[in-house]
Amino acid sequence: MKSTDEDWIARARALTPVLDKAAPRIEAAKALPPDVVDALHAAKLFRMMLPRALDGAELELATFFEVVCAIAEGDASTAWSVSQSSGCAMAAAYLEPSTAKEIFGDARAVLAWGFPSAPCRAVPADGGWKVNGTWGFGSGNRHSTWLGGHCQLPDGSERTMLFPRAKVSIKPDSWNVVGLRGTGSDSYSVTDLFVPAAHAIVARASGRDLPPAADIEPDEEPERREKGTLYRFSPTSVYQCGFAAVSLGIARATQNAFVALASQKTPSGGSTMLRDNPVVQLRVAQSEARLESARAWVLQILREMWAECAATGKVNFEHRIQLRLAATYAIQEAREVVETAYIDAGATAIFEVNPFERRLRDMHAASQQIQSSPMHFQSAGQHYLGLKPNARFI
Repeated sequence: MKSTDEDWIARARALTPVLDKAAPRIEAAKALPPDVVDALHAAKLFRMMLPRALDGAELELATFFEVVCAIAEGDASTAWSVSQSSGCAMAAAYLEPSTAKEIFGDARAVLAWGFPSAPCRAVPADGGWKVNGTWGFGSGNRHSTWLGGHCQLPDGSERTMLFPRAKVSIKPDSWNVVGLRGTGSDSYSVTDLFVPAAHAIVARASGRDLPPAADIEPDEEPERREKGTLYRFSPTSVYQCGFAAVSLGIARATQNAFVALASQKTPSGGSTMLRDNPVVQLRVAQSEARLESARAWVLQILREMWAECAATGKVNFEHRIQLRLAATYAIQEAREVVETAYIDAGATAIFEVNPFERRLRDMHAASQQIQSSPMHFQSAGQHYLGLKPNARFI
């Protein structure tokens, strides 16, 4: 591992106890408090996926994965917000350099976007587009400087429109959820907003990825202006490894908390500590195997994908299938680890003062998202059986 990789992971590790302490405040505010945002900016953790030309890191995906894991051990909402904005930051590679600097040049620039809540439209206007739409799940928008919105054009193609956050209408009290409350994933809308042509990113004809997928030949995607290895990958790959990392970080923190509890707690009606219970010993070992094998598989695939892409300039479909499968598996295994620890902790786990109930809620919120959907196993199975899978999230 290169020293630069170690440095980025060390930055995140240094923040883990800070985020753990701040987690109740983050959840109560339904946003990252100013001191947390300041700490993330000081560590440049919002610039991991930005081009070096914009003072970004262009990190390898395996390093990004480990950084997000470490952040999530402290607080899941923070890790989710960083992961989401990192995928959005890939947009910088598809913008004209002057536009990319306009949006990302400020050291505290953060781009976020969500999913269309209804058909969102953009129609041609002089010098750009007139945009109308509402989007939900705008994770991290409260500390963002720019937002984006995926829109349909009159010809059926798509663009991602980028606009300053100050120009959108945020729907108040739209983020009332069981977990990941601190992401502040509000709904937002624009009405007849003019967006300059330079602030519109061209999508693939299929609309599968925004920006385009990584396996298209360079002459088929003239809008990709950054040529580094990272930008041969699509944001889909960033979201897969990032949100798998969030889940694994939650699970690691929960597992560690249970191991600490097992050395202190004697259950009511019992005479020995939890750690002396043979069933608990078995379940702790099984959880450790689940957690570390899932993490190792994701890392192995990310490193293989990166090495091949660096050598050939392409990410092959087989590797994309493997990452899709490993990321989905990791999220579901992480949920099993968290649930096991919560159950075995007994009544201790239900109190807010203890480190279990919030992580259980965060884990279940994370695993309800599209990245954990069982349909991804179906897509992978179709591929392995020689059928053509649905490639929407691959």
